[in-house]
Parts: sequence; structure tokens; C-alpha cells
Amino acid sequence: MGLDLGHVRPPAARIRLGDEPGAGPRPVQLALDEIGVPLHEVTFVVVDLETTGGSPSSSEITEIGAVKVRGGEVLGEFATLVNPGVAIPPTITVLTGITTAMVISAPRIQEVLPSFLEFAHGAVLVAHNAAFDVGFLKANAARMDLAWPRPAVVDTVRLARRVVTRDEAPNHKLHTLARLFASATTPNHRALQDARATVDVLHGLLSRMASLGVSHLEDLATASDPVPPARRRRSTLADHLPRSPGVYQFIGPGAEVLYVGTATDLRRRVRQYFTASEKRQRIGEMVDLATEVRGIPCATRLEAQVRELRLIAEHDPPYNRRSRRPDRLPWVRLTDEPHPRLSIVREVPAGAVAVGPFASRAAAQLAVEAVQQAIPLRQCTRRLPLVPRSGGADCMLAGIGRCSAPCVDPGAAAGYSEIAARAEAALTGHTDVVVGTAVEHIDRLVSEQRYEEAAACRDRAEAFSRTVGRGLRLAEVQGARQIMAAQATDGGWELVLVRHGRFAGTAISPRGTDPMVVVSQLYATGEVVPEPERPGGAASTEETELLAGWLGRAGTRLIAFDHPDTAGWSVPVAAAPAALADRVRARHTPVVGQLSATA
Repeated sequence: MGLDLGHVRPPAARIRLGDEPGAGPRPVQLALDEIGVPLHEVTFVVVDLETTGGSPSSSEITEIGAVKVRGGEVLGEFATLVNPGVAIPPTITVLTGITTAMVISAPRIQEVLPSFLEFAHGAVLVAHNAAFDVGFLKANAARMDLAWPRPAVVDTVRLARRVVTRDEAPNHKLHTLARLFASATTPNHRALQDARATVDVLHGLLSRMASLGVSHLEDLATASDPVPPARRRRSTLADHLPRSPGVYQFIGPGAEVLYVGTATDLRRRVRQYFTASEKRQRIGEMVDLATEVRGIPCATRLEAQVRELRLIAEHDPPYNRRSRRPDRLPWVRLTDEPHPRLSIVREVPAGAVAVGPFASRAAAQLAVEAVQQAIPLRQCTRRLPLVPRSGGADCMLAGIGRCSAPCVDPGAAAGYSEIAARAEAALTGHTDVVVGTAVEHIDRLVSEQRYEEAAACRDRAEAFSRTVGRGLRLAEVQGARQIMAAQATDGGWELVLVRHGRFAGTAISPRGTDPMVVVSQLYATGEVVPEPERPGGAASTEETELLAGWLGRAGTRLIAFDHPDTAGWSVPVAAAPAALADRVRARHTPVVGQLSATA
């Protein structure tokens, strides 16, 4: 079955396949704050204002001075007096030397501010006590209905607090720091003069911070935060990584994998682990242990997510909390014996009736109890003969109607096959009996004001029905020999090949490329996935869920679907368990949740 995705002309496609390494994605132009820009490449505009007072809501700007620098070189200066439209207070004149007569013929801020914003366009703003200067600039832009460009801002006061000790300087005032760093300019409360002094202070601070590992713009954004210098210096471990989507691995001193993660920009994401943006104590411990960071570029975000899951399953990294050892997650199966019962297992034999995997053994136990509440399966673990021995006695569960007692009752033993069939139907998607019984039981418990028991019953029904529903939703993907699908992206197509529920390859067909040519290449080079012998497909449930989510997105184009039992992809009608679980929650969660909290 084929689907024409639209024919356009063009270069070669970029293909990434299952576990095969390949070329990275097309480069993407990133914003300044999204990449690791070396500080010597950053353009700074160091600005200083003089004003009539301390609050932008009640005071006006009287002077703007700014210096544009990059790599230690002055690129330009901006300086002007500003007519505030009011008389300058005597105290301000004493401080700055600016008088009302000096500004009477100066331009108003409405003329000056657009010119300054043009001068500072694309640069990082720097100021000493930046909240004051930037606050006045933003307030005036808002009054003029000018869009504030939201530049990155660096405050030299905050940087100084990080690296200048009280032994070196009694305070962090501009005049004090200018003297400490031997500035060629002495601050005098005039805008341009103070801006020039701030340039020298900035350069002095940056030279000190280089020893702390502050070498890029994104480091500077968090340089004033309390990050151990030894950790910040090790940010160079990310320097070799590409600025592309992919998977990264932190490697320990014994070459072991400590942690695996994904990123849309590998270098930027890994550098964040060495700054104050990483606040998790456990991860900080991992970063301090790491001796290397490895990156695997990926063509798409989906490929990166799949690779992350597989690497976590392969290496079992000690600092990853999710997706570890998916092969050990529990299932609930119906045993293969004359009088079957439910059993929680780690491995499911071929052909067995089972549901799973569950997130934990506790969740699997809840599902078992939900089925046993609705269907009188035996719960004892010993193997029973086909015909019960004479002289046996009922157990307690048989006495309260929770077991049909095939061990002692010949009639029950003869009719047990019908009970087993009901259990098999429940495990394979016909959950109405289990959830319906739970709803009735909850109704009774709520009417008796036994809210904690009602909540427990609800949890059992949900644990069972949601796992069954997930299994039904994924079964079509797991059972398909091959699925090829596409999603539009950047004027081209992102193509994904799935075989038996496993990611087998991906390709990007760029704008101008005939996508069906790329489809043919992906078919030929995709990972060969043998038909699985056991339930659950050829991949972990998490991987198949990722793929099913991608395939289910609006706008996905199904190119081919090869399934031995169905002609097209659909979710079975019996996949109502999730809806039934929603019914349980909708009817009783508000009451159970509210009243159990006061019990």
C-alpha cells in the first residue's frame, strides 16, 4: 500500500537507521541564549544612566552613556543628555553635576531611546546594578509603546559578589571596583564616564571567572550562582559535542555509564549540568564523578528518545530513575494447568495469556486482586488434580464465595473451565466484568461511608484496566510486520519505519526531495527485526508507546501497514478499559478523595 506524499525535486535524503550511526540533522539557527557562545565572541553594550531619582515610576532619565565592546575592543560609544521635562533636583545636581540648564536643549527620551535600542541591538546589556538601569529603560519603552527586545543582561555587581572578597575591597561600588581593577577611567557619576569604567570592571571580572570555568555566555548567566568552581571548570567536557539533537552519556572513572539523557542541542544541554541551572543534588554528585561525556547525534527527536531507552536498558545507569531493566518488569499471566490461576511473573512463555508489563509488582498485585474480586479464580498456589480428591475441606475463600473450590467440589472442578475462560477474556481486553464489579462494589462502600476501602477498590480497577487498555492499544503496532509513516517537517518529511513494535529506522526527506525515493531507501536499509516469540513485541513497552504516540499524532501519513491479521491500523472496540477506569474515577474520586482526607 503506497501513499503519494507529494513530488518535489531534490538533493539526497538524510537517513538514520535503527542502531546504525549516521549523519546529524540539518543545522538550525539558534538564538543567542540557546548556544554556547565563547565570551570573546559576545558583543556587550555597557550602559549607565543618570536620572532625577531612584524610581522609574516617578523619575526621569537625564543622561545615557554606553560603550559597545567585543573581545576587549571598543566598537563604539553612545552618549547624550536627555531633557527630563522637569527641573533636576539640587541633590542630583550636587551628585552628578548635571543642571536643568544643561538639559534644557537636549532631546527628549522619545527621541533618544529608539536610537539607543538600535545601538544595542543584538548585544548583551551590561550595567553596574543592572536592575536600576534596565528598569528605567524598560519603563520608558513601555510608556512609548516600544517593544522591549528582551536582551540578555549581565550585572557586574552580582559578578563582583562572586569573585571579589571583602579582603580585597570593602564594598562592590563601581568606584571601589574600578580602583581594584586599575581602570583607566575614574567614575564620576556621569553616564559615559561610568560606562567606560564599568567596561574595565567587566573585563577584570571575566578574567577572574575564566579560572572558574566561565568561558561562554551561558556560563555568565549563572556565574553569580553558588556552583562549586571545580564543577564549573569541568564544563569543557561538553566542548566537543555538536549542537544537534541526540543522546548523551556521562561516563564514570571506570568507563561505566553513569547517566543517559536526550537533548535537542547536545552541547547546550550538557553544559547546563555544570551550572546553577542543575539543582538536583543526586545529579550534581553524578556530574562530579564523570570523567567524560559521549554524544550520539540523531536525525530526529524520536530517534533520540528511542536510543535513550535502549541505552538505559543496556547499561542500567545508576543515576537514571526511569526505564531501567524493562525486561524485569512484572506481568500477570494465567497459569497453564488444569485449574488455572493468576500468577505474577517476570517472563511470559510463548502462547501464554498475560497482561503487562506493570510498573511494579505492587501494581501487578492490584490488578490480580481486581480480577479475583470479579471472577472466582482459585488463589492457592499448589497444583490441583483434574479431579478433586475425596475428603477435602473448603478453604476460607470458598466459604465467603471468593473461590469456586475446584479442589474439593467435583461440580466446581468440571465447571472451572468456564471461570478460566472469563479470566482469559478479561486479560485479553473484555474488562467489563472486572471494572463493572468494581463500580458496584465502590457504590456499596461509598453508601456505607467506607471511603478508604472504596479508594482501594478504585485503585485496583484502574491498575488492571489501564494496563489492559495500553496492551490493546499497542498490540496493533507490535503485531505489524512493518509500518511506514511520515510527518511533515520544515517543508519536507520525517519518515519512520517500525517493525514488530520496534523502531527500525528513520529518514529525513528534505524540501525538494522525492519522498518516495527516500521511503524505498529506508525499506532497504532499515533494521531487520525477527518476529518475536513472546508477547509484547520486539521492543520494550516504553519504546512501542513512543512509536504509537508518534504514529497517532494529528497529520501523520500512513504509507504502509503490513499486519498478518488486519488490513488497516485500528484500535479494537474492546479497548474500552481505559474509558471504564475513567468512569470509576469520575463517579467516585471526588467523594473518596475529599472524605478519606478527613477520615
